Amino acid sequence: MDKKAIKKSVYNFYDKVAQEDKKVSVDVENLNKSLGYTAEDLKNIPEESQLGLGCGNPKEKGKPQQGEIVADLGSGRGMDVFLASKSVGDSGLVIGIDSNYKMIEKSREIAFKKNFKNTEFRLGEIEHLPIADNYLDLLMSNCVINLSTDKEQVYKEIYRVLKTNGRISISDIMLKKDLPVEIKKDPNVYGT
Repeated sequence: MDKKAIKKSVYNFYDKVAQEDKKVSVDVENLNKSLGYTAEDLKNIPEESQLGLGCGNPKEKGKPQQGEIVADLGSGRGMDVFLASKSVGDSGLVIGIDSNYKMIEKSREIAFKKNFKNTEFRLGEIEHLPIADNYLDLLMSNCVINLSTDKEQVYKEIYRVLKTNGRISISDIMLKKDLPVEIKKDPNVYGT
């Protein structure tokens, strides 16, 4: 598949998730615990933001601190944004970036309903971040960079937006060997 078709496939997958309130077919809380989220973490995250689509807990390694400015790439409904917002406190800010407008709308709605005042959700692609140069103390990503068709550009953007001595915390998947051709040609596989 060409890059344009892959991007469209990924967008369509997450667009459907955003519209249908689709979750994974296993218990989301147990899944999140297996990915490194603690019971305390899960108490601080609105249930409606937990979709079970990540592959780790970037907050655990990134350790957002009081007053820091943090961004989460591919924020979905804001699960990692809301968790990090507790760590940065009222003097900090956590920005969620997602390329799907419906996800952004849902995140903003949850933030408003649950009174998360130190969060922001911005529409944008991870290859072209809507964030100023040298702005972030920490950039997190939870199983999103693997969806990009231009990973080198994503990393250029990450380094552009980080302050000197800024940190990254990425939880993601990688291939150890090439996928079979029939999987590579299946447009439904790219979003999952």
